[in-house]
Amino acid sequence: MTIPATIATELGVRAGQVEAALKLLAEGNTVPFIARYRKEATGGLDDAQLRHIEERNTYLTELEQRRAAVLEAIDEQGKLTDGLRAQIAAADTKARLEDLYAPYKKRRKTKADTAREAGLGALEQLLIDAPSSDPETLAADFTSEAFPDAKAALEGARAILVDRIALDADLVGQVRARVYETGTMRAGVVEGKEAEGAKYADYFDFAEPFDRLPSHRILALLRGEAEGVLSLTLDPGEDAVYEGMIAEAFDLPVKDSEWLAKAVRWAWRTKLQVSANLDTRMRLREKAEAGALEVFKTNLRDILLAAPAGQRATLALDPGYRNGVKCAVVDGTGKVLATTIVYPHQPQNRWDATRAELASLAAEHGVELIAVGNGTASRESEKLAGEVADLIAAAGGARPTPVVVSESGASVYSASEIAAREFPGMDVSLRSAVSIARRLQDPLAELVKVDPKALGVGQYQHDVNQAALASTLDAVVEDAVNSVGVDVNTASAPLLERVAGVSATIAANIVDYRDEHGSFTTRKELAKVPRLGPKAFEQAAGFLRVQGGRNPLDASAVHPEAYPVVERIAAATGLATEALIGNTAVLTRLAPADFADDTFGVPTVTDIIAELDKPGRDPRPEFKTAAFKEGVHEVKDLAPGMILEGTVTNVAAFGAFVDVGVHQDGLVHISAMSDSFVADPHDVVRSGQVVKVKVMEVDVERNRIGLSLRLDDAPGAPSPKKRAATPARGRRRQANGSMADALKKAGFGK
Repeated sequence: MTIPATIATELGVRAGQVEAALKLLAEGNTVPFIARYRKEATGGLDDAQLRHIEERNTYLTELEQRRAAVLEAIDEQGKLTDGLRAQIAAADTKARLEDLYAPYKKRRKTKADTAREAGLGALEQLLIDAPSSDPETLAADFTSEAFPDAKAALEGARAILVDRIALDADLVGQVRARVYETGTMRAGVVEGKEAEGAKYADYFDFAEPFDRLPSHRILALLRGEAEGVLSLTLDPGEDAVYEGMIAEAFDLPVKDSEWLAKAVRWAWRTKLQVSANLDTRMRLREKAEAGALEVFKTNLRDILLAAPAGQRATLALDPGYRNGVKCAVVDGTGKVLATTIVYPHQPQNRWDATRAELASLAAEHGVELIAVGNGTASRESEKLAGEVADLIAAAGGARPTPVVVSESGASVYSASEIAAREFPGMDVSLRSAVSIARRLQDPLAELVKVDPKALGVGQYQHDVNQAALASTLDAVVEDAVNSVGVDVNTASAPLLERVAGVSATIAANIVDYRDEHGSFTTRKELAKVPRLGPKAFEQAAGFLRVQGGRNPLDASAVHPEAYPVVERIAAATGLATEALIGNTAVLTRLAPADFADDTFGVPTVTDIIAELDKPGRDPRPEFKTAAFKEGVHEVKDLAPGMILEGTVTNVAAFGAFVDVGVHQDGLVHISAMSDSFVADPHDVVRSGQVVKVKVMEVDVERNRIGLSLRLDDAPGAPSPKKRAATPARGRRRQANGSMADALKKAGFGK
């Protein structure tokens, strides 16, 4: 099949859709632009499908290039038969192609090559044809200077047979597939490493089939091996099975020849098993990395698209003990109004003075929200924020709402070049407080300034391919930013840089132009920005919004190229554009087909009408905060059976971590998420979601908390309803040990 046809089959779409997508990508169009504004061409392919097309096209193009090179190389040797050509043409992976090419690839001279030159190929064939004959008697007639006796000649004949077996592409593929599908990963502790590698204790005597190993467990095993704590053994299963596969593939009468049986065993153990184990390791790592990247993608998307608190004046507290609590007040647009450092906690203990100072500061600037970082001293600082809010309310002011905010990556941002450019004269520690305030107001706008890898949204991030991780996370950020849209008059350069078609240079030029000429009043003015040419404008315009400008459509997701469609709608309804916007009664009666033409089809017109109904609508959820339980500040304050409210901080393959306000996230194991089987925790919760949980287990000494989303569960016991509802296979998949085991596997409390 052609590349578009192959990809179309994988996605379950038409080849024409893939061809159109590839053509648009080749023309320099971005994924967000194609997904949003070229639905007619692609048949409505979404951003995930488009990125799959882009990735697979690269792989398959490289495969085709390699296929051509292999065919040419074999043809030059005069060994390209019609059958081999057909096999090479049918190879659908790089691994299969290389297996087919292996016998023809230039290589160093081997013992098998030397044996062939000495005529021992005839001896090998004789040993197969006459299995009952004495091997040494047969070999006596094949001695030479290179193989001076029968024993040496037999070794040469074995080398030829083993070489043929190792280079048989079909057999190699079959053996690799069987090893992966039926083999087992076994792990044990390296002698003397028991205490040092206690966090890997669950793997000290471990075995699980390759095809059932989840990604996080594979990465844990590989990390334990890399750290010298675990010894891994890839057990393919019974040798006899594979030796039988070899004998059958080459029609070898091993039952009648001990020599042939030993040669087959030698081929399996020294060649095919080694090759299959290497392939299995590679496949397991690829599976683990794919799973880990998927977790990263989903969690990062959830964090970036978390509910924004909006344009509300905010006081941020970046908690600390000895070095004090760093504070910053920002207005509704994120502009810094004031900063200070206070010392309410040990060792200074200036609680009362700090409370009064912060209450005065908050009242002066009309603070509506108090953002408290969730790091060291966060619960004490949250209590302080509550008392500050109460003071203001007692004095007759509007009580600010305290909110705990994840400070992951805030320190990375504060020491970055971006922060230095934003706040050149501000102390590094205070910059993090500003970031905490702004990420409460608009998580997306602030978090784009931080390297996604610093946000702590996945598992084993240092163990996966870093280039793939960076590419994956960048794509998530791009899609998130463009799904929300960007106010061109308030956005920072890092945020603008994530808009489709906008490079770092163009983003900086937009900010410079805005600073010099004032706010943009129309999208058309963007054409005056240096380096922002027609192509960049085409890609970016629909995602850049001008609020309160001359044309109300400039504040919407309607692309300027489609404004004529809106004009036709306005003419047909007899209403001005301003009167159309938000006019649900009129818009819901419109038939998109009535306004479609050769350029803008029904899908685009449908989107336009929906956008007119709710212009610039934000896809993010409504802002909501978790209310931590009064009197619960540390792990020791928890008790099994408590019902608490908390915020999901991270979602992994084995469950979700929830902040319940005690400086230590608790784990909701995948088996405690629902009364029915859960294949993926992301199907139940997302990062940033506020949830109610029941405390199931508390280990104060190890700083571990086991939680459940099933509020009717009895602490320490699985739900009978859950056991009955979970199918047998589901029970096996979720029988990963107790919640405490899962916590240990996660390295919790270490």
